[in-house]
Amino acid sequence: MDHLAKDLAVLTQLTVSELRHKYAEVFGEPTRTGNKTWLVRRIAWRLQALAEGGLSERARKRAEELAHDADLRLTSPRSAEDSPTPESHNPTLRLQADSRLPPPGTVLSRSYKGQTLRVQVLPQGFQCQGQIYSSLSAVAKAVTGSHCNGFLFFRLTGKGVAS
Repeated sequence: MDHLAKDLAVLTQLTVSELRHKYAEVFGEPTRTGNKTWLVRRIAWRLQALAEGGLSERARKRAEELAHDADLRLTSPRSAEDSPTPESHNPTLRLQADSRLPPPGTVLSRSYKGQTLRVQVLPQGFQCQGQIYSSLSAVAKAVTGSHCNGFLFFRLTGKGVAS
């Protein structure tokens, strides 16, 4: 048991590469992960299971039962009548409006590199220079050429109040 405690203490001192090698040694197969915490925990579990005998036969059988029961459906499949028809199914996703946005019809203005940008808030997007965008971040990216937060770019804070 003292030997196991030393082995477990050493695990935290190993590099990820060394842990991956140790994992392959104790499990008999390589791993693709590079997450040190996960590797330490899995190897520690395996070393303890090998030293102390792992799960009891009763625990193994119960785990098998639970895994088998997980395949059962709790609800019956939908019947053909319950399925939505193609014309009743609307593929557009309905999202709640962000509370930081002003109401549709509002025009946001911002000076950027000597130009005044005007963006109109639409019910389903934003219009800027004749183009429709799905988000303020998309507008900001089109204008600046780089990713940036649309709310920060247009200086919207709180409930649609420009600061």
